[in-house]
Amino acid sequence: MASQVLVPMNDSEMAMKALEFALETYTDAEFTVLTVVGVPTWHMGSATGLALSSDLSEAARAQAESVFEAAREVATKHDIEITTIIDMGNPARAITKRAADFDIVVIGGHERKLSSRLLIGNVAATVTRQSPVPVTVVE
Repeated sequence: MASQVLVPMNDSEMAMKALEFALETYTDAEFTVLTVVGVPTWHMGSATGLALSSDLSEAARAQAESVFEAAREVATKHDIEITTIIDMGNPARAITKRAADFDIVVIGGHERKLSSRLLIGNVAATVTRQSPVPVTVVE
């Protein structure tokens, strides 16, 4: 049984389902929720606020806090404490790099909308292929 579980999360419904699954399945494990904040790029996207911030790490923390708050609420319902960490950069690369320190990764798959499937599903697929530990994809 896994004793160290990594649950990468964003603000999607599938990420929340992955956390629920992990908490219900690995009841005796320690859980770490990882949020990867994108760094500013030429096309920006959700990283626009980071680009305009004078303190990049503080802006990343602020952006991740809503995800962590939701994760803590779910964990509290299960009477489980979680550890939270923030990485910056490409989500699939950051998750895969962190995975080596855990027994398993539990990640949300794709949502039903095409735009979500392309982004979220791509991250889960990449992590599944490149992770040094087993990966469970929750859909």
